[in-house]
This record gives sequence, C-alpha cells and structure tokens, in this order.
Amino acid sequence: APTPATKPTATVEPPKRETSQAPKQSTYTVKSGDCLWNIAKKYLGDGSRYNEIYNLNKDKIKNPNLIYAGQVLTLPSPGKLEFTVIKDGVLNFQEGNPVKLTVNGTTMFYGFVFTKSRKANSVTIDVVAYDQLRYLKNKDTITEEGLKASDLLKRLAADFRLNLGSVEDTGYTLETIVEEDSTLFDMIQNALDETLMNTGQLFCLYDDAGKLTLKNINSMKLNLLIDEETGETFDYSSSIDEQTYNKIKLTYDNEQTGKRELYIAQDGEKMNQWGVLQYFEALQNATGAAAKANALLKLYDQKTRKLTVKNAFGDVRVRAGCAVVVALNLGDIITNNYLMVEKVTHNFKG
Repeated sequence: APTPATKPTATVEPPKRETSQAPKQSTYTVKSGDCLWNIAKKYLGDGSRYNEIYNLNKDKIKNPNLIYAGQVLTLPSPGKLEFTVIKDGVLNFQEGNPVKLTVNGTTMFYGFVFTKSRKANSVTIDVVAYDQLRYLKNKDTITEEGLKASDLLKRLAADFRLNLGSVEDTGYTLETIVEEDSTLFDMIQNALDETLMNTGQLFCLYDDAGKLTLKNINSMKLNLLIDEETGETFDYSSSIDEQTYNKIKLTYDNEQTGKRELYIAQDGEKMNQWGVLQYFEALQNATGAAAKANALLKLYDQKTRKLTVKNAFGDVRVRAGCAVVVALNLGDIITNNYLMVEKVTHNFKG
C-alpha cells in the first residue's frame, strides 16, 4: 500500500448544495434462511428495496423468491467515507455539507455529510459521508421512447440536480423505457444491461471527484502492471457455476399470431463439455431478439475467473471498472493481458 508523504486529509467545505458521486458495489454470500427482503433491510436499510438486489443479479436469480445458500450477490452501495473530527469550537459543519478527501493532491472522495454522532462528554464527532450514488436511491416513474442509456443518465441527472462529468455515448437506442416506482439506480442499471445484451459493450458508471461519469470499460485501461513482484499474494478461482451459459433461450408470446416465438443460440461443443447450462428470458417484444440471443451467448459462454491480489503496490488511479495488465501464472492459464477491476480497497498508512 502507498505511504503518502502527508496523511490523508478530510476537508469539510462550506455548503454547496446538490452535488454528489457514483456507483460502487459490494457483495454478500447468501446464508441458509436468507431472503432478498431481509438482505435489503439489513444492508440497504429498507426491505422494499429487494428489487434493486434482484435487478443487479438477474444472471444468478431467476425467481426473486428463490435464493440459495452460497450464492454471491452483488449489492448496490454508495461510496462511503467515515472519519472522526475533534470538536474544537472553530469547526462548524452540518448534514449536507460537502466533504473532500485528497491524498497527495489527488481527490479520492467527494461527497456529503449524512450522519453526525457523538457520545456524552466526548470531544470527537464521528461522521459518515456518502457520494452521489446515495441520491440514486430516489424513486420515480418514467415512460420514454428512443433514448440511449447515456441519454437516460443525462435526463435523470438534470431532473435530480446531480453533477455530470464525462458521459460516453452508449450507442444503442432502447425502443421503450418503462419504469414504475423504480430507483434511479435501477433505471440506469436496466438500460445499461439492455445495452450490454444487445451490443456486448460494457459501461461503467462512477463518480469522478463529484461528477457522475459513464465510460466504456475499453477506455478505462491503466498503464499498470500486476506481476509476481508488484502483487505479493493472490487468490484465484475459475467456475462454470455462476454467470456461465452455453445455451440461450428467449421466448416471445406473439399476441397477433397467438404463437410463442423461440430464439435460441447455443454452443454444442461447450454443451458436450460442461452439460447444458441454459439462460432463459421471456421477452416483452421481439425486436432484435435473434441478435440479443447471439450477444448473450458470446457474453456468457465462458468460464468465470476471479483473481484477488493482496498487498499490491498502491496506485490511487485504480478503481472499480478500470483495467490493469496482469502477468501471472494462475495454474490453468498464464495471463498477460488486461483484466477488469471489480473491487478495490486502498489502505493508507502515515
């Protein structure tokens, strides 16, 4: 981990309303007796938000009422900064005030104070600040036609007065967007999911120092190498148990003809090797269905590999969604290419 020349500092700035940050995610391993409602209540603070977890894990959960012990679910969570300040009679700040964390001149976090707490006779105040993803918990109902995911993000940011940074054109136009009582996060996630399934292009939404930013992962490559010297230890696993499908089956109930239309894409060789691993989805419309089946097969017809690198040399540029060069012998493969970062933890000592 890097050792800054000076300690990281948290600066509480004067009020400057309506700004924020972006999507980061955490994971949760399902335990016996769990249900989505209880998980949402515990980790999101509201059981009725179970649908957010379901929407993030549609590749793993076919029925939101049926989850199984051992499943690893992705949870939506805003960027969070916790710190303690000394009440000295000079510093005066309130909920809603912006907070910026800088390390050697690089802004690591920009968000807003949401919680202040202190104990009796204590001279310190514990503070919790969140970035803009916290504001994507807002719910709304929308019906739109002919928008791209990037257009939707701009529309929602304008409506809720969120700061925007660079927003890359997602390219794919969604025929219709119908969202009823949905969080802004779900609306954006659903649009990006449909873009991914139809184009194979993956986009990352994050907060760049107080500005919502949307980028294609292909433009988030860093000139950073992880090898046996820079990555001290690592854990590696490969699996076909989750997010791997060698057969895609899509159906559409055509009300005009009274028939069910089938769209199937499959890899016979992988089916012989792994058995049949089928992805099924009932479509609301048949537009581009065949292309969608092929795109899904291309996306999911492979092993999932997970690599966790520990005690790597720190670089504050690394964030979820970016890609770094990994040159390691993992046993079944030798990597020497870009891999996408799913989660990163920066530890500072000073």
